[in-house]
Amino acid sequence: MMKKFIMNHKLYLIGGVIGAVLGYVYYVFIGCNSGSCPITSSPIMSVIWGAVMGGLLLSMFDKKKKNV
Repeated sequence: MMKKFIMNHKLYLIGGVIGAVLGYVYYVFIGCNSGSCPITSSPIMSVIWGAVMGGLLLSMFDKKKKNV
C-alpha cells in the first residue's frame, strides 16, 4: 500500500525533498538577519515553505489526466 502511494505521488515527494533542501540552503546563505521576516527568520519555516513550493512546482509536470 505504501509502495503504491509513493509511486502515485513521486513527483510531489521529490519536489518536496528538493524544495526542503533548497529552503534550508536559502535560510543559511540569504535568510533574514533581523528576525522580522516571517518565512526566512526560522530554518523550520524556510524548510516547510521550500517543501511546499517544490511539491507544487513539480506537480505541474504530472501527466495524469485530471477530471475537471
